Amino acid sequence: MVLSMVLAASAALSAQSQSFKLGQWTEIHHSILKELNRSYVDTLPLDRIMRAAVDSMLEELDPYTVYIPEEENEDLQMMLSKTYGGIGAIIHKKKEENVIINEPYAGSPAQKYGLQCGDEILEIDGVPTKGLETKESSDRMKGKPGTTVVFKVKKVRTGDTLDIPVVRERIHFPDIEYAGMLDDTTGYIFQSGFTENVSGEIRSKYHELKKQGMKRLVLDLRGNGGGLMNEAVGIVSLFVPKGSLVVTSKGNTPDNYREYRTTTEPVDTEIPLIVMIDSGSASSSEIVAGAFQDLDRAVIMGKRSYGKGLVQSIVPLAYNGQMKVTTAKYYTPSGRCVQAIDYSNRNEDGSVGHIPDSLTREFKTASGRTVRDGGGITPDVEIDSPDYSRLVYSLVLSGVIDQYVIDYARRHESIPAVDDFHFTDADYEDFIKFAKTQEFDYRSSAKTLYDQMKKELEKDGLAESMSEELKAMENALEMDKERFMRLKKDEIIPFIEEEIATRYWFQEAGIKVRLRYDEQLKKALES
Repeated sequence: MVLSMVLAASAALSAQSQSFKLGQWTEIHHSILKELNRSYVDTLPLDRIMRAAVDSMLEELDPYTVYIPEEENEDLQMMLSKTYGGIGAIIHKKKEENVIINEPYAGSPAQKYGLQCGDEILEIDGVPTKGLETKESSDRMKGKPGTTVVFKVKKVRTGDTLDIPVVRERIHFPDIEYAGMLDDTTGYIFQSGFTENVSGEIRSKYHELKKQGMKRLVLDLRGNGGGLMNEAVGIVSLFVPKGSLVVTSKGNTPDNYREYRTTTEPVDTEIPLIVMIDSGSASSSEIVAGAFQDLDRAVIMGKRSYGKGLVQSIVPLAYNGQMKVTTAKYYTPSGRCVQAIDYSNRNEDGSVGHIPDSLTREFKTASGRTVRDGGGITPDVEIDSPDYSRLVYSLVLSGVIDQYVIDYARRHESIPAVDDFHFTDADYEDFIKFAKTQEFDYRSSAKTLYDQMKKELEKDGLAESMSEELKAMENALEMDKERFMRLKKDEIIPFIEEEIATRYWFQEAGIKVRLRYDEQLKKALES
């Protein structure tokens, strides 16, 4: 009794101390602003410095607690629901050129009204697109569903200039980007998000694949950054007994403790499951993978996941702003916290850096297997991701492949069905001819390291004394565009094939081409 009274008193004092500090800092902050506004030499940029102050304050907590002002609410909705009002097309834009339709989505207003890859948008509602920034062009194309936007379009095939009114719709990016049979018995679902009712979509796809003879299922969560926790619970519930613990969330008070269990009858508790993850699999993806692993219900394959074990809530603020705030951490059925131990200990791709076993703890799965915490989900079977050359990244990120595909679409009215479409040797020669005319950084990784080393030697005054050695090394590493692209042909062709297939047969076709070259998935199926 005495102990409980002491603890209660201590908690009350701590709360009072926090309240006092909050009041103290609020008053200091207010005083600083008043004095700056009174005496600072120039006009005070209040909006800019206050936003910077808020952002800096929240950055001290974790990378996911952020302030969203009213003008950014649409971006928040896009992040949460993967929807927006618009025409449903990716555009290509250089400042002094017109907008080019790069990729219309299947079933979108852009497709319905006849816009296709290579079409040139000269005006949007009478406003010329030359000189507009990409974002401004995109913003003018977006709008409330049901409203009309009028494009002046130069058609890619005929060269005719037409006024095309397009009625905007609510565009939703699907969470299930592809589902099909990989062979006679293996079903495959590629899931890219966790928005509302994706668990219901997985259920439907399961039944469709089962009718096609599926005997095992691959759920591909690679690159899936997560979303709604309840949808993760819903997906796990499809394949484990009703009442199974999926995830637990714990905040800073007992009221924030909550267990999430399956509440519906499963569709199949026996079918073999493979769950694919990588360093881009985060949040709800890790809830699914972690639950299946702890319950010994699936084999997790690929690379260690991102390591985001935090629960965010959206809190309304004054003047229609909102704050996405971390309110809890989540734990897998065995008790593991997926959150990385150190926010800053990250690899270049943002994934969890190396954590020694001495800093992690052991947990047991339902059948007694040992698993560890410390950050992310470590696969049961680790399979390396493809390691692309610097040239491939440069061709993709600089837009050279995108621009070539637009040019290809201008010159080819159609292509074979996706299963029969292959980028030929003659086609690749055509690509090399195009790429040679484009500006991009075609240095190898070794050449970039050499260039950095040479600069450091020059700073230290050593470059001149080593000039002969440096020249010999530079000659050995030097490679022109054409030679390097020929050397990396097998790496580059799959990217071009996927983009071309997407332009003619939409997004599912691009994924089918990607699967054709997916060595990580092939190894998973052989394991």
